[in-house]
Amino acid sequence: MLDGATVLRVIGSALVCLGAFAAVVSAIGFHRFKNFYLRLHASTVGTIWGTVYALVGTALISLTIEEFGATKWFIFGNIIVTAILVFLLGSAGSHTLARGVHKARVARVQPCVADKLDPELCG
Repeated sequence: MLDGATVLRVIGSALVCLGAFAAVVSAIGFHRFKNFYLRLHASTVGTIWGTVYALVGTALISLTIEEFGATKWFIFGNIIVTAILVFLLGSAGSHTLARGVHKARVARVQPCVADKLDPELCG
């Protein structure tokens, strides 16, 4: 029979592996994409999903380690709060970076299909 600790370890290990996979896919996308915005998207996917999955998996695994004693709940809580912060602030930082680059007109996209914020960039 499977006990709760074994199930949490298996789920946690699967999430850590999924996070590693997301990080690898992100790195491949970062090197294959051509312009700044696509590369920013690829790196943000790796930052958010690669990190959040791995952190949640680590939090679940930390609950199963009996040597931590009562501090395992403190460790679990800290990891979950960190995952939430990375999830919320990673996308906000990426959006801020993209908006700043767009306003400064540093990165141009070729071919440009439509730009509703600044139509002159597509002209």
